[in-house]
Amino acid sequence: MDFSYSEEQQMLQDSVSKFVAQDYDFDSRRKNIESDKGYSEAHWQLFADLGWLMVPFKETDGGIGGTAVDLAVVMEEFGKGIVIEPFLANTVLAGGAIAEVGTDAQKESLLAPLMEGGLQLALAFNEAQSRYNLADVATRAEKQGDDYVINGQKAVVLNGEAAEKLVVVVRTAGNQHDKDGISLLLVDANAEGVARNSYPTVDGFCAAEITFNNVKTSASHLIGEAGHALPVIEKMLDRATLAICAEAVGAMEVAYKKTVEYTKTRVQFGVPISKFQALQHRMADMFTEYEQSRSILLMAAMQLDANNGVAPKAVSAAKSRIGKAARLVGQEAVQIHGGIGVTDELDVGHFFKRLTTIQFMFGSTDFHTQRFMNS
Repeated sequence: MDFSYSEEQQMLQDSVSKFVAQDYDFDSRRKNIESDKGYSEAHWQLFADLGWLMVPFKETDGGIGGTAVDLAVVMEEFGKGIVIEPFLANTVLAGGAIAEVGTDAQKESLLAPLMEGGLQLALAFNEAQSRYNLADVATRAEKQGDDYVINGQKAVVLNGEAAEKLVVVVRTAGNQHDKDGISLLLVDANAEGVARNSYPTVDGFCAAEITFNNVKTSASHLIGEAGHALPVIEKMLDRATLAICAEAVGAMEVAYKKTVEYTKTRVQFGVPISKFQALQHRMADMFTEYEQSRSILLMAAMQLDANNGVAPKAVSAAKSRIGKAARLVGQEAVQIHGGIGVTDELDVGHFFKRLTTIQFMFGSTDFHTQRFMNS
């Protein structure tokens, strides 16, 4: 079997890789984190101009790819620069849900401006009490005439502050833990009754707690079939999980290579510490973990593409394995660098923070290990 990228995928990889290497230096990233938006609007528009925002979408939706392997190509390169622009939140999560079950009119009005870089979206699915249980939805939407009225709160909404439109997971029927009765509603982020409390996350990204207090949205803003959104949400979260797995693989590659390079310049007892056999063994373990992670990432991506985007066991296998590798590689990178590894001025500590965060996004390592065993 041929595991190499196609010519188009290789060109895509080269394009993103060149941008990260030449235009996404660490100091610029730190400045963008501190900006009002929390990311660079110029970079986001560049992503659109280069067609990267079209990658997660099928040609029938105006995109240029839509495969899981295409998505992994982009995210792995983003991981090498710990890119903070909201590609995951905007195109993979919110945009992906609209592409999956939205009407033609919804796709035209939302996906087209998204891919052009002119619209920011966010998927508000997580709640404080849910703990990876996607069926645990307390936010309710009651039908009143031609509108839905939403009440509840969503936690850690990625890109929640910058988003102009919110795709909100609500309960339109049933009890809090029922799998049926869950729907997706499109809400104007500045609508009356929407309150957003934004904050930076430990890894340099942005999120928000969003409260809905009698928020009205038209029944025409229902995305997909009422009460049957859970399979869609699960599918989008698995796709997002693959995306962050790819990002972790890219971040691990840079972390272990920077660690190896550092040991060649750090001198102790008159010799570079790269000469110490104990450290050589530890760096060999980092390399092995990275290579195994890349292999299982490719397996999961191919499984998703072969099964119409539904391959929970393969995704959980990848997330479990890559989560363990991310912990080892991130911690070893910091420890071998010593005290400088945890300073804000050195990028290694930021790679460690992102790798640590990824371990718990969309299901922890332990959660996915258990899901793999039960599937």
